[in-house]
Amino acid sequence: MITADVAIYPLKTNSASEVITDSIDTLKKKRVDYSVSSLSTRLTGSKEEVFSSLSDMFSKAEGSGGEISMVVTISNSAH
Repeated sequence: MITADVAIYPLKTNSASEVITDSIDTLKKKRVDYSVSSLSTRLTGSKEEVFSSLSDMFSKAEGSGGEISMVVTISNSAH
């Protein structure tokens, strides 16, 4: 099990909230636990599922057509 805290920052867009929400919505189809806060989203699951989820989140945000910055902190320690 690993944990990842991820924040997505859409750049040069007027619909940043929509890009972020759509990116988070990709997690509904994944086998990870997640919680959303005002600054980031925390994912918990197997290493494979967490990394796959991060990739899907980035791809969805990138698909908005704008530039994206994604900041991730990953830990394998027990919380």
